Amino acid sequence: MTSFSKFMATVLMIFSFVLASMAQSSGFDVSRMDRTTDACVDFYQFANGNWLRSTKIPAEYPSWNSFLIVYENNQNILKKVVEDAAKTANAPKGSDTQLVGDYYSSCMDEAAIEKAGISPLAPYFAKIAKLETRTDLQRELAELHNLGFGGLFRFYIGPDDKNSSVYLASAHQGGFGLPTRDYWFKDDAKSVETRAKYKEFVTKVFELAGDDAKAAAENMETVTAIQKRFAGVARSPVELRDSEKNYNKRSLADLAKLTPNFSWNNYLKARGVQKAEEINIGQPEYFQELNKMLVEVPVAQWKTYLRWVVISGSTGSLTKAFRDASFDFYGKYLSGQQEQQARWKTCTQDVDSSIGESLGQEFVKATFSPQAKARMNELIDNLFAAYKERIQKLDWMSEATKKRALEKLAAFSRKIGYPDKLKGYKGLEISRASFFENSINATRFEIKRNMEKSGKPVDRTEWGMTPPTVNAYNDSTLNEIVFPAGILQPPFYSANADDALNYGGIGAVIGHEITHGFDDEGSKYDAQGNLKSWWTDADRKAFDARNECVVKQFDGYKTADGTPLNGKLTLGENSADLGGLTMAFLAMENSMKGKPRPASIDGFTPEQRFFLGWAQVWAEVATPQVEATQAQTDPHAIARFRVNGPLSNMPEFAAAFSCKKDNPMVRKDVCMIW
Repeated sequence: MTSFSKFMATVLMIFSFVLASMAQSSGFDVSRMDRTTDACVDFYQFANGNWLRSTKIPAEYPSWNSFLIVYENNQNILKKVVEDAAKTANAPKGSDTQLVGDYYSSCMDEAAIEKAGISPLAPYFAKIAKLETRTDLQRELAELHNLGFGGLFRFYIGPDDKNSSVYLASAHQGGFGLPTRDYWFKDDAKSVETRAKYKEFVTKVFELAGDDAKAAAENMETVTAIQKRFAGVARSPVELRDSEKNYNKRSLADLAKLTPNFSWNNYLKARGVQKAEEINIGQPEYFQELNKMLVEVPVAQWKTYLRWVVISGSTGSLTKAFRDASFDFYGKYLSGQQEQQARWKTCTQDVDSSIGESLGQEFVKATFSPQAKARMNELIDNLFAAYKERIQKLDWMSEATKKRALEKLAAFSRKIGYPDKLKGYKGLEISRASFFENSINATRFEIKRNMEKSGKPVDRTEWGMTPPTVNAYNDSTLNEIVFPAGILQPPFYSANADDALNYGGIGAVIGHEITHGFDDEGSKYDAQGNLKSWWTDADRKAFDARNECVVKQFDGYKTADGTPLNGKLTLGENSADLGGLTMAFLAMENSMKGKPRPASIDGFTPEQRFFLGWAQVWAEVATPQVEATQAQTDPHAIARFRVNGPLSNMPEFAAAFSCKKDNPMVRKDVCMIW
């Protein structure tokens, strides 16, 4: 799944939400249902209608959903951890307590941040001002990338898609400011307005950085012209999902021919990359355009662009005026968010994103018991068993491909709750003196650690999320599923809930992540995590036809304001939902075999509670701006269709609620993949 963008923050729990969460810990909250709606007409409304009508989006959020409610609860737990650390005097230097306490304290010291003003950026402005040649420009770009500033393109070290046992350097498009390339070129009124608002934002930030009105306006035009040109050759979100199209490994000699105006040798040296004979250039046409721009765009304009890169990448670490300007555009305008988060929440989130390993240990102690981990492993075992059973019975897949699919399934690894092996932060300098410097130091530390991986064997013990994260993921190159402790909370998972709710909640999420290994993109990776075909041609054709059914289904949905969903963009997530629900339901049924049938609870059978659990997990109220943006940029469908979409394909759902063939929740053209 993700991201998102990338999205997700936190807010203090309102009392009513606390009560609701407590109710969820022992079972499904029936008070949120709308029993005036027929379950077979609109199940999402049936399961959540009262909650949808009565719930107001907190002012600090553009949306409100189960993820954010859990995230909120987690943040309140973390608040005590960071505040206790901040109160600890003379903690040993380099200890988790010292790092967490000093980082949090510096972030909370708004008086010091205001006093510093724009001065933290002065050294960077001075270096940029001295640039004279394109060689100077490229050197400075590498140095800025080492500090976590963006600009021109993204560069990182990760497993080689076609040789997953070793790390590979990768470069990808980036640097065009707005959420997707299309924002720069669409002519509808909203897109035109968005570009105008963005330009106002850029101008204002330049003024805050010390430019007069005329200079700020001129600098804005320079920056946005460069960004628009980048956007003109950038790939769409749909194109970026294609793993094969975005794998273009080139030798340094070949890269010298592709981009003769950019020295990759010098760039790699400046980045501290010691062993890199090849680089994956994700989007060659983007870098070909960059190569032209390095000659055609004057150095003076590049200096303005780099100055913007520094300023825009620092707004969260600077004064309130900078934070307000960024919020007004990205928060209020693009998302419909009314207020910024309380400072302690922002700072807690910053600590987690920067030194999450230090913070996560205490969180795990408070939230995730050995018993909870054991039950999670049992659920996962049952999901894998259901998958094996389902694959063996597929009537559209040949025995040869089934054998490879089962090999991949058996090779899956799992990470539950928290890392067993800690990386640590030895050598990281954190103090209470400067929040900006702490942010830079922490970012530089992690980037240096990433750059040093080049050419080395892949460390399969590493995690891509911190323990408090309310999310989960599938990593195709490692063939693994990962579930941080942060998401293993009600309503996703509860040791006090009946099995039906846990299978409909976290069980379906587990199935979702496993299915990502077999979705339209994950299915291109073999049991070892290599981008390699393991399908017969006939089976791949049959598989693609089933995926196309899901694409057409979600192409037919629209947001409340009429924005159409993109079935190709959301295919991976939609098929993962469908597969995850199918497998989780089968796993639940298998778990009940040979046992007395569980009694109905609140008048609902285990089968019905399974689907109610799923629907409750995805309940969401969101601003129109969020839904419209999500429909255009997010690989996840909006909440209503994440519930109704897959369920309308499942005969198990129709049977559970005695739906008739002509009911809206029973599709005539059923989509079924796994």
